[in-house]
Amino acid sequence: MKLIPNSYQFLLENLYTVIFNIIKAQTGHKGFIYLPIILSLFLFILITNLISLTPFGIALTSHIILIIFLSFTICSSIFLIGLLNHQLHFLKLFIPECPFILLFLLIPIEIFSYTIRAFSLAIRLSANIMAGHTLVFIISSFILNITNMKIWFFFLGLIILFAVLLLELGVAFLQAYVFTILVCIYLNDSLKTPGQH
Repeated sequence: MKLIPNSYQFLLENLYTVIFNIIKAQTGHKGFIYLPIILSLFLFILITNLISLTPFGIALTSHIILIIFLSFTICSSIFLIGLLNHQLHFLKLFIPECPFILLFLLIPIEIFSYTIRAFSLAIRLSANIMAGHTLVFIISSFILNITNMKIWFFFLGLIILFAVLLLELGVAFLQAYVFTILVCIYLNDSLKTPGQH
């Protein structure tokens, strides 16, 4: 890479800085070792989202089975990191500070809320991408139907479609960013000492 970066290198360096700052803010210095995998995860989701915006592109992130597999793998790995770092003390994460009698109710709720993370991580990404693509399809179909009436309706529809595609471009970046931040927040639970807030 060059000392004075070109535009491509400048973009990559800024993406690296953004992900580095996310990890620093969410996990502290303990999370720096996970920078390569989190940066790769961000770029994978971002690139697949951008590819889905091209004509005849496949929206991989809208396939729920792929994203559930990805998020279950990530959440399982984060749980194993917590077990390796803190051994059985990590399980204190599931025991809230409350009167003893409430523990029988709250411990299953804590375990359920921890395991549901993988589903929420996957469904959030998949539903947002699918909703945006469905909206583009509906507007495109509408434009094709109204072109039979008047030609200026076609140009009005194209303006609306262009605005929705710009919105979809923003959603592609935003969903990769949100997915990465949530993974860092979940990773922070495994890196910090149990009981520490």
